[in-house]
Amino acid sequence: MQSTVSKNSSQEKAQGATSLIIHVTRGIIRNRSTRRKTMFVLLMVALILLVSGSTFLQSTLNPREHPAEFILFWLICAWLTLTAMLLAIFDLLTLRLEARMAERASRTKLGMRKTPNEE
Repeated sequence: MQSTVSKNSSQEKAQGATSLIIHVTRGIIRNRSTRRKTMFVLLMVALILLVSGSTFLQSTLNPREHPAEFILFWLICAWLTLTAMLLAIFDLLTLRLEARMAERASRTKLGMRKTPNEE
């Protein structure tokens, strides 16, 4: 009986954590300023890790002595950078979409179907 209760509580905790992660991700993706702040923080953390890994952590991250730590450290740096790049690409695509939508709205407002360049 007690193992069933502990299984349910651990499953509820996992579902709660998953739900929280999904909500935070949606918030970051939907809000432009939050997305840009997140990109900035990710790049700053990656830059700090890059500088520290190349300077004072170099002896600790020696690939011959500590290969697992070396690989994990640089994978984290790459993951942070890649995440920031993907957010930047997403931001660029949303800006282009918003510009197209604004252009269409202004065309319909002015009653124009084609711009002079399209004729």
